[in-house]
Amino acid sequence: QVQLVESGGGLVQAGGSLRLSCAASGRAFSYSDMGWFRQAPGKEREFVAAIRWSGGSTYYADSVKGRFTISRDNAKNTGYLQMNSLKPEDTAVYYCAAGYTLNILVATSAYDYWGQGTQVTVSS
Repeated sequence: QVQLVESGGGLVQAGGSLRLSCAASGRAFSYSDMGWFRQAPGKEREFVAAIRWSGGSTYYADSVKGRFTISRDNAKNTGYLQMNSLKPEDTAVYYCAAGYTLNILVATSAYDYWGQGTQVTVSS
């Protein structure tokens, strides 16, 4: 089992920045692939970014490429999502997720463990 707890969400004006954290406990987080997803009201949960267990490979949705950066510190069992140049359309609940030896990082069904989410609201 892996327990995930997100933090760092909040209210920010358009153009601002936030840094989300995902603190992990339990089974070896350092060997898990990690992803960030988001879900806006009335919409399906969508892929935002993912990072391999080693940190060597990262992946982004086109909508956030160049604005968001995913990273991890395995020594601290923590993952991060740095969000810059935020837009109102980035408003959503953001979830971190973890799984082992994932083939498809963009699919919610690929991940075994999920956090409870943190709200990000971007005002115009």
